Amino acid sequence: MRHFLPNGEELIIRPPVITDAIGLLRNFQRMTQETDYLLFTPGEALEMTERSEEDYIRTYLDNPNQLMLVAIVNDTLVGSVTVNHSGYQKKAHIAEMGIAVERAWGSLGIGRRLMTAMLRWAEQHEKIQLIHLQVFGNNDKAMHLYRNFGFLECGRLPNGIQQKDGQYIDLVTMYRRVKP
Repeated sequence: MRHFLPNGEELIIRPPVITDAIGLLRNFQRMTQETDYLLFTPGEALEMTERSEEDYIRTYLDNPNQLMLVAIVNDTLVGSVTVNHSGYQKKAHIAEMGIAVERAWGSLGIGRRLMTAMLRWAEQHEKIQLIHLQVFGNNDKAMHLYRNFGFLECGRLPNGIQQKDGQYIDLVTMYRRVKP
């Protein structure tokens, strides 16, 4: 899918290919440096390899119940969205999503476009009826995006995340039905 951003740049949203591994790895490593809203620390992200990212991409390409879409601007991977299915039969109707966009590309509508593409996929999926996610309780911008897409808060784990400065943050669970 091709889109134009408010700054005039072209955004491409598409499923990944194996050769995106190095771009996905660099994107993730950059994001762990610029935000504390990801579960991985910068040190943990640096331990990841191109080979591990190739394997990670394959888990999405080889499973029709999972989705990964990448956001590309100027041949640079700047964000992604994933949908993960547990594989359990009793949970066949639900999946967990995650999304991240580099700070330099924030507020340009990339997250909104990734969310739209992900939800369209989920709505067409034969089994998925409900999408859920977890978000840091102090990530107001992300929670606002999720609420704009109809996600509702359904739980909060007090002090569920310990940030690098030692501060504890609630871990919020949100969900959205994609089928009645």
